[in-house]
Amino acid sequence: METTTTDNPIRESEKLFAETPPGRLFMRAALPGALGMLVSSSYEIVDAIFIGTFLGETAFAALHLAIPIIIIGFALGDLIGSGSAVPISISLGKGDYEHANEVFSFACVLNVVTGAIMGLLLFLGADAMMALMGAEGEFAELAATYLRVFSIFLPITTITYSVDNFLRICGHIRRSFFVNVAMAVTGAAIELLFLGVFRWGMWSAALGYSIAMIIAVVVAFWPFFQGRMLLKFTMPKPSLDMFAEIVKYGMPVFLETTSGRVFSVLMNIALVRLGGEVAVSVYGIIMTVQSVFIMLIYGMIDAMQPSVGYNWGARSLGRVKALEKYCFAASAVFGIAGFAVIRLFPKLMVVLFLPGADAEFTALAVHALGLFSFSMLLKWFTFATQSFMISVGQVRLASFVSVAMECIFPLAVLFALWPLGLDGLWLNSTVTFVLCAIMSAFVLLRFRRTVHERLERA
Repeated sequence: METTTTDNPIRESEKLFAETPPGRLFMRAALPGALGMLVSSSYEIVDAIFIGTFLGETAFAALHLAIPIIIIGFALGDLIGSGSAVPISISLGKGDYEHANEVFSFACVLNVVTGAIMGLLLFLGADAMMALMGAEGEFAELAATYLRVFSIFLPITTITYSVDNFLRICGHIRRSFFVNVAMAVTGAAIELLFLGVFRWGMWSAALGYSIAMIIAVVVAFWPFFQGRMLLKFTMPKPSLDMFAEIVKYGMPVFLETTSGRVFSVLMNIALVRLGGEVAVSVYGIIMTVQSVFIMLIYGMIDAMQPSVGYNWGARSLGRVKALEKYCFAASAVFGIAGFAVIRLFPKLMVVLFLPGADAEFTALAVHALGLFSFSMLLKWFTFATQSFMISVGQVRLASFVSVAMECIFPLAVLFALWPLGLDGLWLNSTVTFVLCAIMSAFVLLRFRRTVHERLERA
């Protein structure tokens, strides 16, 4: 049963995080989180299907040329959302509700300010960014248009990444799930109307989802505006210490997002050079397919961060260990499932996104998906490790994992496998996550040794 708004919200949150058996807590928090993230990200899949079906291959390639830059635009919102969630959860675990509310209020204001700055930069620089990646003509124009529309609404839409965390911290897990579902369904319906009925262009696809995100933000924040939640709005008291605290805890996710998307931009440059629009389209299919399983993993472990952070702050180390066992085991299941689906149904995936693709394109995409699929057997371990490090406040280790996973290793592999041509690009993820799995094992062993040393000293 979800936390009610008539009972004491502080006590209800404590009961959820501190007293609910780990297995039941995992089922109650992680699975809705995974499904919610999947549903919210399913719009990206629907977006790709609609654009590929109604606008064609060039628009589909343009979408995936613009997407990494758009995600960079949301990166500061992700930093603020993740960076504020950890100190809020730890503060609640310690019983420091005043500091939790101060961080919450400051984070909301910070989201709007940074969203406005980032939106302006992306709007003005859209054409230059496409030219830098080597895109020309209609390919570049469509990508720039898609980017500009998203950038206009960033001051509001960027807070989506934060409010989801705030709802889960307050124990409103189901509300978070249903808001994500509503956002995805609304966005898909609006885009289908714009593209399938009105036959509008690329700009309408970005407009449709932006409208859906704004609606979701209003619905999600409504109980906060009414003062019915555990977290309360207070007059923001900006300080360098609070800003540094948010940046400190949000930096691993920020580095993961930005470094990963910077690499995606470099990958797109390589794809345009080696295979043009066709190669970008194939890579777009790969990234969209993998996002289904990555979002399941990410949504699950992200939903568990408040629980793990609360128990870490309360020094309930046994509960922390039990919760993480569930996180790692479920992540492995999703990773193996991703490998199986990609290996078994590659042609179906091509037809789903580009029903008009010819035999040559289909053969290239099936081959690329086969080489890529092995990475799904390894990705889950690094994602779970990185999330655990964030939850327990190990910012340096989490940041190291993030940057290595999303930029350092992929970039090194990109150059190492360059002589293989397009095959080297399709294999990049698999080789990268072999290295990441080894690195993650060392990080976990080091953390375990550090905790044991502290317990012995205590």
